[in-house]
Amino acid sequence: MEKERIFEYQKQRYTLVANTFLAALQFFPQKNEFQKRYKYFLVEPVKKQEGLEILKNAKPLFYENSIFGVVTVLTYKREKFIYIQSFAYNLLLKDIKPKDNRVMIALMLLLFFTLILILVYIALLKKLSPLKELDIEVQKFAKGDLNPDIKDYGDDEIGKISKSFKVAIKAIKEQIESKNLFMRNMMHELKTPITKGRIVSENIDDIEDRDILIGSFERMNEIITDLAKVEKFTSKCIPFHPKSTSLVKLIKKASELLMLKEDSVRVDFDDFDIEVDEEYFTVVLKNLIDNGIKFSPDKKVTIKADEKKIEIISKGDPLKYPLSYYIEPFSQEQKRSSGFGLGLYIVKSILDRHNIELDYYHYKGLNIFKLIS
Repeated sequence: MEKERIFEYQKQRYTLVANTFLAALQFFPQKNEFQKRYKYFLVEPVKKQEGLEILKNAKPLFYENSIFGVVTVLTYKREKFIYIQSFAYNLLLKDIKPKDNRVMIALMLLLFFTLILILVYIALLKKLSPLKELDIEVQKFAKGDLNPDIKDYGDDEIGKISKSFKVAIKAIKEQIESKNLFMRNMMHELKTPITKGRIVSENIDDIEDRDILIGSFERMNEIITDLAKVEKFTSKCIPFHPKSTSLVKLIKKASELLMLKEDSVRVDFDDFDIEVDEEYFTVVLKNLIDNGIKFSPDKKVTIKADEKKIEIISKGDPLKYPLSYYIEPFSQEQKRSSGFGLGLYIVKSILDRHNIELDYYHYKGLNIFKLIS
């Protein structure tokens, strides 16, 4: 903007100078009158030989026509020249007015403040770099690493945050260890009397009473096992290692864990690989297949899949409640003969770790659970 303003000022000045000399040339002024104008407008005439070289090599800046003649402003070797052409005379004047340094000053100031801003930016980056390191360690902790490398960053605000984070990690670790110890002790203490009760119940002569007791002990044993699974799969402190795995391979592995007949699970798709944790995802398929077979009149399940979704399909009546009801822990329909409502809760917990959505709908007598990636 400053350069444009200066250019417009120079254009007006050179036009005024040229018109003044053009008008004077019409009246054949004396030499001393030209000298006065040279001094007043801060210009000087150029010698003929030098003028020819300038006219030959100079770069024109702009032209101006008037009733007295033609004015051309030239630049040569960083100097400005005014070439005046009238009907009777040609005059080449050199601009000797001191150069306006405001543009240079403005550029220097711009460079100076830019340098200051760059230095401030570098200083801020250096000052805030511990935050980036701290964020990386926080992300590690969020993914289950209970031993992040939290450095001591001094006594400033970032240092205080890191110290508070260390204290929080220590408290969380103590709580986790306490919870794990409680769970292990509780399961151990419950398993022993359940096992003894199960053995003793075998000696009861009354078949009906014996079956009721055995069923009760089995259900108690199952709920302890399910609680252990819930603890394992909902804890983000458990290692989680997704890798590319054959989907058909996972389905076969889940079927083997359920000890199903070969025709119980029908695979209706061409095999492909999926990026999942093999151990966790096998549990997802096992629970969904088990539910499908358990509540299906023909005790069979069909699995369809492509790159974006997996569908576990079985015959049966529609669910009485929305899916959100069944993914809550310990939710189960009335008159359910087995299970404790933890299966779908475990499934949802594992799928959340994989960023996979669980959906359900009933269509033409079929219950369809869909996994959407």
